[in-house]
Amino acid sequence: MPRCETCGNDYDKSFEVVMGGRRHSFDSFECAIQSLAPTCEHCHCRIIGHGIEAGGRMYCCASCAEQSGVSGVKDRV
Repeated sequence: MPRCETCGNDYDKSFEVVMGGRRHSFDSFECAIQSLAPTCEHCHCRIIGHGIEAGGRMYCCASCAEQSGVSGVKDRV
């Protein structure tokens, strides 16, 4: 099995993720998230869900987007 590209672990239950046409190998979802999930422009947490994209920037929630000057966004409609 391929080694995890985040931590280097050689694990018999590793898995691959194809994102943007590139193949990535990981030993856990934690490593996959650390490597592939976008980061909120405001609070710098990893965005696990849909998040909010505004002006080419990603935010984890409407609150972070608003604090960064984005208007007209809501977490729930």
